[in-house]
Amino acid sequence: MKKTNIRSICFTGVMAALVFVFTFTFKIPLGNGYTHLGDAFIFLCAYLLGGKKAPFAAGLGAALADLVSGYTMWIVPTFIAKFLMAGVCCIVAEFLFKKSMVGWAVGALCGAVVHIGAYSLAWYLMFDKATMLASFPALVLQTVVGVVVATVFVVVFHKTKTDTKLRSMANYNALGKKPQTAQEEK
Repeated sequence: MKKTNIRSICFTGVMAALVFVFTFTFKIPLGNGYTHLGDAFIFLCAYLLGGKKAPFAAGLGAALADLVSGYTMWIVPTFIAKFLMAGVCCIVAEFLFKKSMVGWAVGALCGAVVHIGAYSLAWYLMFDKATMLASFPALVLQTVVGVVVATVFVVVFHKTKTDTKLRSMANYNALGKKPQTAQEEK
């Protein structure tokens, strides 16, 4: 069993911190809560960290933002929704499209749909159908903006080859070596 090293853990923590910062700091208050740019960094987590680390960084960063913001009743639903969003994005990108740019884009769209569905279900279970429907447009807008902003970052990272450097930092193995093959990366 391969052990994760400190560098990989730290990079995952940095991504969780970015999700937290862009969820907590850049928020726009709405009637039922707030909208933010944190979702863009969740999709970046999926792109840079992969399926084993991204869901945890996404869920943890977003849930901590709810905790600090005073939305404590949303901590668990947020963790689940963001975990699923990043997880679905990674599953589609890694297993169905073999980590291609198109795979990430399709994965991000699939993750966005799961995110909207999970939050809508949470609104329905915690409140009622009317509250769920009232929050739906803001939820969709937040998620779509997250996909668009993340896409801009991903394209820039890919064109400048920054994504390769960041991914290698995130995926060092226990011996401190970069994975040479896709099999070693798993």
